[in-house]
Amino acid sequence: MSNTIPENALVVVADGGKALMFRRIGTGDVTLREEQDMVQDAMTTQGPSGSRPEEQSPKQTNEAGFVNKLAHTLHTMHQHGAFQDLVLVVDPQTLGQLRACLHKTVEAAVVRSVAKDLTNHPVKAIEKALSEH
Repeated sequence: MSNTIPENALVVVADGGKALMFRRIGTGDVTLREEQDMVQDAMTTQGPSGSRPEEQSPKQTNEAGFVNKLAHTLHTMHQHGAFQDLVLVVDPQTLGQLRACLHKTVEAAVVRSVAKDLTNHPVKAIEKALSEH
């Protein structure tokens, strides 16, 4: 992984229930343009495998399902050529879960990862955090 973020890289800022997707524009200072967002679906009782393990709370199950959905979305986007380079800015716990779910081709596209929860921060704060890391 490199410290630089290539132009046109997809930047995903996520936690266990929300993901914001940005595009890096330009080559100078880190500047992001919002492209889309994903939010966790309404509460469900089933996890990514089709059932909720007894040791998990419904919230944990929903987060695991959301992470699985995000990983699938990224894989589909990558297959369709939506990005070559990927930057992940994800809270530490969710980042670990996401890494375990990523398809190997998507994992190979990750040029940078930041273990921070910035989903509720303004774009300028996200740009600043990416410039500092």
